[in-house]
Parts: sequence; C-alpha cells; structure tokens
Amino acid sequence: MKKFLGYLLTPVYLLVFGLLLLIFHPVQVICRLIGGYPLRKKSVDVLNFLLIYSLVILGARIRFRGFEKLPQGRPFLIVSNHQSTLDIPPIVWGFRKHHPKFVSKMELGKGIPSISYNLRHGGSALIDRKNGRQSIVEITKLGKHIEKETYCASIFPEGTRSKNGKVKTFQPAGVASLLRAAPSAWIVPFVIDGNSKLMEKGYFPMQFGTRLTYTALEPIDPAGRDPKELTEEIERKIKQHLGQA
Repeated sequence: MKKFLGYLLTPVYLLVFGLLLLIFHPVQVICRLIGGYPLRKKSVDVLNFLLIYSLVILGARIRFRGFEKLPQGRPFLIVSNHQSTLDIPPIVWGFRKHHPKFVSKMELGKGIPSISYNLRHGGSALIDRKNGRQSIVEITKLGKHIEKETYCASIFPEGTRSKNGKVKTFQPAGVASLLRAAPSAWIVPFVIDGNSKLMEKGYFPMQFGTRLTYTALEPIDPAGRDPKELTEEIERKIKQHLGQA
C-alpha cells in the first residue's frame, strides 16, 4: 500500500514543491526591494516552512528536537550530515531565529528559482570545489559575517550527500576555516535522519510514511581544540545518534 501511495502522491508533492519555488522567487525579489534583508528573510522562512510541511502529502511524520539547547547571543556553526537535496529546508526553518547561512557549491547559485536567489542575496558562501583558494576566501568571509552579526553558518563536512544515509568521513578544512574567522563561535552538531529513506529511489517515487527527525545535539565549545579532532568527534556523535557507531 505504501509503495502504491508513493507512486500516486509523489507527482502531487513535486508539483506543490515546484510551485512554491516559482511563487516565492518574485516574492523574495519584491520583499528585498521594499524591505531589504529582514523582510526577504521572513519570506524565505515561510517558504521553507511550507517546503517541509508539504511533505505531509507523502504521509511524512516530521519532528524537530533539541533546539532549546542552542547557544544564545553568540555565533555558531551547524555541522551536519548530508542525506538529500531536501536537507536545507529543515535547517532554514529550525534555525530561523539564528539567521542560518550556507556553504554551498557555486553551481547552486544560479538557475534554481528561489533557492539560487536566496544563496546569492542571503549572505551564504558559494564555493568552487575545484578552486581551493577561492573556497577558503569565501568561507572566511562567511565566518567573519556570522562573527559580526552573531548569526550561524551551516556546513556539510561530507562534501557530497550520502544517498543511503551512511555517514561519510567528515573533512575538517571548512570547519577549521570558519572557526578561524569566527573565533567566538560554538558548534552545534545537527542530525538529519530520514531524508535518505524518503528519497531512496530519487525523486520518483518518493517513499510514503517516512519518519523525518531533525535533532540539534549538545553544543560544543571549540576553544583550544584541534579542528581535525573536533570534526572527528562531531562525526562520531552524529553516527552514534543514527546508530552507525
């Protein structure tokens, strides 16, 4: 039955998903023109709320946990596992009070309604993964930005998403660069659980009745810590939470 519902309802969800991106693209543009960053951000928050909770069309059960632990009055880094292209909306919505920014590949900065516009105008770092120098420069700029504004930045240290949900090795370079540029930042390990199962076969059919859980783990003060050891610890904590230790 679930398989049948997946085939039946996936086109409905994808239609809603596409319409939301198309509708909110001009909404973002207008909000930025008349209200600047604050109003545009509110439109982005609403968009991502709708993107997440429209998954109820597919019978998804959605839960956010641990957000009461988030650091207050200081910048922080969201260090997360990466399961699918749908990992961004729960970060935008869950951390909305902390103005999350992203380290994203440059290719996503154009051609995608709403998403590309938000990446270009929302203060995120667009990096060329083939150009190490450019990547470090952009990540450093992002770190300085969140340090100044007490915002948060999100990074996926695996580099690419894990389609089967198995956490790949975390690379420490991006985390180290952000910490150097934002010395007062703490780290929040963030666990995405269920997105890989939801998209086990890609965009069609998506799985019906998936449990999606997004968990902020206990914040870590990185002061005096070696970035490589710190990144390994975060990877281990996320694997333990997912039962992959």
